[in-house]
Amino acid sequence: MNHLSDTAADTLRFATAGSVDDGKSTLVGRLLHDSKSVLADQLEAVAHASASRGQATPDLALLTDGLRAEREQGITIDVAYRYFATPRRRFILADTPGHVQYTRNMVTGASTAELTIILVDARHGVVEQTRRHTAIAALLRVPQIVLAVNKMDLVGYEESVFAKIAEEYTAYVKELGGPEVTVIPISALAGDNVVDTSAHMDWYGGPTVLEHLESVPVSHHLAPCAARLPVQYVIRPQSPEHPDYRGYAGRIAEGTFRTGQQVRVLPSGRTTTITAIERLGTTVESAGALQSVTVLLSDDLDVARGDLIVPAGDAPPTTREVTATVCHVADQPLTTGQRVLLKHGTRTVKALVTDIASRLTLEDLSPYPHPGRLAANDIGQVHLRTAEPLPLDTYAHSRRTGSFILIDPADGTTLTAGMAGESFARPDPATDPAKDEEWDF
Repeated sequence: MNHLSDTAADTLRFATAGSVDDGKSTLVGRLLHDSKSVLADQLEAVAHASASRGQATPDLALLTDGLRAEREQGITIDVAYRYFATPRRRFILADTPGHVQYTRNMVTGASTAELTIILVDARHGVVEQTRRHTAIAALLRVPQIVLAVNKMDLVGYEESVFAKIAEEYTAYVKELGGPEVTVIPISALAGDNVVDTSAHMDWYGGPTVLEHLESVPVSHHLAPCAARLPVQYVIRPQSPEHPDYRGYAGRIAEGTFRTGQQVRVLPSGRTTTITAIERLGTTVESAGALQSVTVLLSDDLDVARGDLIVPAGDAPPTTREVTATVCHVADQPLTTGQRVLLKHGTRTVKALVTDIASRLTLEDLSPYPHPGRLAANDIGQVHLRTAEPLPLDTYAHSRRTGSFILIDPADGTTLTAGMAGESFARPDPATDPAKDEEWDF
């Protein structure tokens, strides 16, 4: 049974990424304009802003560069979310920045995307930022990538230019073991192959960008994970009508729960049975991913915010040792021996960075071993030790319950976005810098 609404089931979440001035915002503006998803007053505002900058025609990039600072600088700074629809599908779009110092925002935009459009300038081809964005999309396990080779008008619409870029890029993605790739030659400024088929590139027989977006398969179950419910709130009405009511509320991250199902509460490991599921004030027999529910259990267990309810026969391992691939997003570096907070779902625990095992070199995808620190926008592998056990799926198993963030305990700054791997064995006391002692968290 599909527990998503018809609207949700036919909604594609996608992100755009690329280097500075590759034309992301222009592409999005063209997509919105040519698909007739822009209101008249929005077009009028864009035309006025363009005229004030001395431009003879409306700059469609301004449809997404909504912040005043962005318009003044002519760059994208923040992630700009846009919602639009065609007769075939609804879309949620995250237009992400191209500047290296804003790569962290690309992580935000792509973390829930089912498809990422990565732009390259046909004159420059695949550059370091292209590789960085592709590596992030692959690490985030975005299922589909569209490489949009933009500004084909500036290279005379030459097929050979497009073919060379497509070959280089697909080879890079293959090395990453990354997602499925579709390569499309476009001119966002002229509108070639964005919504309408280009008259200048009759050698290309594939879909336009919009045609591909409308036809690509959509699945909100982003990985083959069993049911997961992070407990956000314990409901105790304390009313005469419901003296014994105790409900556990949260948003189902993965899978489906059903009344009568035997479940396990983690990290305690206690088992019980679901006696009722409530959604929007109504009792239902079952509920699935992305729905907010309250579940009632047959036993009076000690369940609190941060606990995870899972099927009794398919529980993730509970561990204090975490190995993860991370993208560091803060200006301050992440260093070996640093004490942090780890937020996983609705649970936050103290943690220690016991080792920064490697940093990814984007040029050849080789690991640089034990760098000691990660700077802003670095991708690396880290080992962590938590003060309390965590029920942690691997990111390959679930993009939702296999991810976490590291937080600076001093000021609450988000430091790092993490994707959990398999738990690693406890280090040898002879080589472990902790000498197998208990850390003072």
